Amino acid sequence: MDPFGALNSWNHTTDHCRWHGVMCGRLHRRVTGLDLQALKLSGSISPHIGNLSFLRVLILFNNTFHHEIPQQVSHLNSLRVLRLSTNTLEGEIPRNLSSCTHLTRLGLANNRHVGEIPIEFGSLVKLQILALGKNYLMGSIPSSVGNMSLLECLSLAFNELGGKIPQALGKLTKLKRLQLEVNRLSGTIPPSIFNLSSIKEFEINYNQIGGNLPANIGFALPNIEIFTIGTNQFTGVIPRSISNATTLRWLQVNVNKLSGKIPPLDRLNMLEILRVGNNYLGSEEYSDSSFFCSLTNTTSLVVLSMPNNSFGGMLPECIGNFSNTLLELWLGGNLLFGTIPKIVGNLINLQRLLLDHNRFSGTLPSVLGNLHNLVEMKLSYNKFSGAIPSSLGNLVNLARLYLDHNNFDGYIPSRLSECRNLVELDLSSNNLNGTIPPESIGLSSLSILLNLSRNHLTGVLPMEVGKLYLLAQLDVSGNMLDGDIPASLGSCVGLEVLKMQENSFRGTIPSSMSMLRNLNEIDLSHNNLSGQIPEFFEAFHFLENLNLSYNNFEGTLPTKGIFNNVSATFVSGNDKLCARLPEFHLSKCSSRNLGRKLFLKWKLTILIFFSILGIALVLALMYFGWLKKKKRTEPASNYKDDSSLSLSYGTLLKATDGFSSSNLIGVGGFGSVYKGILDKDGTIIAVKVLNLMLHGAVKSFITECEALRNIRHRNLLKVLTVCSGIDYSGSEFKALVYEFMVNGSLEDWFHPSPSPTDVNGNAQKLSLIRRINISINVASALDYLHNHLQSPIIHCDLKPSNVLLDAEMVGHVGDFGLAKVVIESTNDTEGSMSYTGVRGTVGYAAPEYGVESVATREGDVYSYGILLLEMFTGVSPTNEMFRENFNLHKFVKEALPEQLLEITDPLLLQEMESHKGIGRGDVARDCLEMVYRIGVACSVQARRERTNITNVEAQLHFIRDKLHAAGFQ
Repeated sequence: MDPFGALNSWNHTTDHCRWHGVMCGRLHRRVTGLDLQALKLSGSISPHIGNLSFLRVLILFNNTFHHEIPQQVSHLNSLRVLRLSTNTLEGEIPRNLSSCTHLTRLGLANNRHVGEIPIEFGSLVKLQILALGKNYLMGSIPSSVGNMSLLECLSLAFNELGGKIPQALGKLTKLKRLQLEVNRLSGTIPPSIFNLSSIKEFEINYNQIGGNLPANIGFALPNIEIFTIGTNQFTGVIPRSISNATTLRWLQVNVNKLSGKIPPLDRLNMLEILRVGNNYLGSEEYSDSSFFCSLTNTTSLVVLSMPNNSFGGMLPECIGNFSNTLLELWLGGNLLFGTIPKIVGNLINLQRLLLDHNRFSGTLPSVLGNLHNLVEMKLSYNKFSGAIPSSLGNLVNLARLYLDHNNFDGYIPSRLSECRNLVELDLSSNNLNGTIPPESIGLSSLSILLNLSRNHLTGVLPMEVGKLYLLAQLDVSGNMLDGDIPASLGSCVGLEVLKMQENSFRGTIPSSMSMLRNLNEIDLSHNNLSGQIPEFFEAFHFLENLNLSYNNFEGTLPTKGIFNNVSATFVSGNDKLCARLPEFHLSKCSSRNLGRKLFLKWKLTILIFFSILGIALVLALMYFGWLKKKKRTEPASNYKDDSSLSLSYGTLLKATDGFSSSNLIGVGGFGSVYKGILDKDGTIIAVKVLNLMLHGAVKSFITECEALRNIRHRNLLKVLTVCSGIDYSGSEFKALVYEFMVNGSLEDWFHPSPSPTDVNGNAQKLSLIRRINISINVASALDYLHNHLQSPIIHCDLKPSNVLLDAEMVGHVGDFGLAKVVIESTNDTEGSMSYTGVRGTVGYAAPEYGVESVATREGDVYSYGILLLEMFTGVSPTNEMFRENFNLHKFVKEALPEQLLEITDPLLLQEMESHKGIGRGDVARDCLEMVYRIGVACSVQARRERTNITNVEAQLHFIRDKLHAAGFQ
């Protein structure tokens, strides 16, 4: 397949030697070369390639060719260059490629090859480059590779190779690049390999290799540029001779069992990355840090990482002389002491400063505020003292600030509120005093952690705490805070952990806390709280630990929910509290207690009723007055066009006939969807009512509102408005109002009950071209979310029920309740904000979501691939036939191409049969195979191998054009 027409010149009217990518001999006009790299070509490599007997160069690099490499390639006796890397080729590597004895370059990397490296390759004695990395190769490295005396690059990384590195590799005297990382190799490095003076890149990290590094390594490898042996089992010391390897750019020996001191590195002027962390390096002595100054002539240093060792000494002044290119300084988990030199402020491009778990002392220099690019600063578990410098407010890019477990005193700087990208702030276990600055505690970017515990803070908890509506953990315990718990705390609906113990809070627990239904831990112990324990705690279904001990609560202890679990509920030290269960060791409730409680509840109910009635009357008068004024000054608005549409609970109740079951059109993970008709103009709407009793429902509501606030696309379901308030029973009510999609969801069409109909009520089927169009609609929506927003959005729950169809059968992606926002990183090709427990729907969720907590574009692509396969097979990924390791992906993959029609939706087969007589059947079959190939490529197990959604959309457009040209409508 050629989606972009790169091979349009390949026709009978053009001389074949002038075709794109074709090279011919000057005399015999026979094809000598094919260079078709990076043209987005797909399909199988034709076995007829073996007929090009004069072919010397075959380059199909960076396409999407699949199936096995045809055996006929071995007939190309003149072949010098074979580059098939970065495709989706499968099967074992043909052993008969060894017949191509003139090969100088063989590249099969980044495919899906399995089996072993053919031992026969040892006969390729002219080979200079052998690249087989990023496959699924097993077995050992054959010793016959040592026969390739001209080999310059041996790349076998990212496979599953085991055994020992063969000694025969020591015969490769011209070898420049040895890449064996991320395998299962063991044993030691043969000494002969360390004597290959030609080597520039030596990469064996992430294996199980041990032994000592040779003492003369710096002399034996004089041309070495990259030396990475991290995450292995090396022992011994870093040889002093390493400083003689003056061309060294990367030195990574982290996560081993190395010991001793780091030798002077004063001659490594080209060094960019130095990683020595997680070893046994250092002697706990003052002289350990002397090697820092040996690096000051290094003008290209980007990363200096040496955490979790035993380095002693002080941070010398010369550290400020490091290059302006330094991005990461990681010295945590050592025995360093003394102060941070002010000259650190010269490291103006630093992004990570990690000095935690050391013995640093003294005050923090204000020049730290000069590090404007800092994203993370971790100074925890040291002995710093004095005030926290207000200059930290200059760090506008800071996302994580950890100053906990030190001896800081004075006030919390109010200027921390200027760090508007902070998601984690930990100032716990210090000697901070004064009040909590309202502007700092109201920093709405805080979404993971705010910890101010174990200090000497006084005053009240500011009402601005209510701005932390996405915060997961709030800890202000162990201070001297007093006053009432602010009612605004009820706005922090994202809270999962709330710790306020060991303070002097008084008054009752505010009723607004009933909104915090995501909490799984609450500790309000050792305060002066009074009144009755609210019964709304009974409805906190995710609450695992509730500590209300040592307060002044009175009345009867509730009996449901968390209060049924004596081991999870702590209420001792409340002398006026009674309980019905003796296990709580409280006084037993008398009938007088129960009667008084009923009287108070009755009295409170009446008070609330009349209060609500009075407020409702006032609001009604205000509303009718506003409405009368609006009618005099403005024309009637159209609900469909009014972006400021405001609908009340009562309006939605009436529009849906009291949320009648007859109007129920769907039930999702967090609520139910109803069809409604607005009285004013008869506009049909869809109302998604959140079930707030479900864990995560409130977060889902907030997430969907945030995700859809600034996005506009023709293939995204439009939200008309939201409704957040109280229903007629006094309970919290939240709903989203959407445009009504008259043709329902894809789920309704694939698995109908009863059969789907069009807008006129006639039975209807999804034709081939319509399925292609809907596939393009969904791909276009994902491409927009992934690649055309300043902060890309990952949907995380793509499935048929979340693809809605309008009257013209155009697809719209909806339900963003699980969506995640990507934060692009300057260090990674793609960084993502981590979210604990990335979820999705079984069958559609990417396999890595079961073990990771990071949402990715590739995760959405996987879901899209499964959706695409379901659309054309009609088979659900949760069908009972799919068990153990057999799934929809494998079901389709194993059927292609011979059994293509056997797995296709029978409704499509009927359509294809009707077109067979007029010559369109073969076109439909070819297009159907291309669709299945796309779906399979999207839903592969390995995340890095999935295709890009932009390419998917382009290929689908090509398929649609091909069908249109054949007469499909």
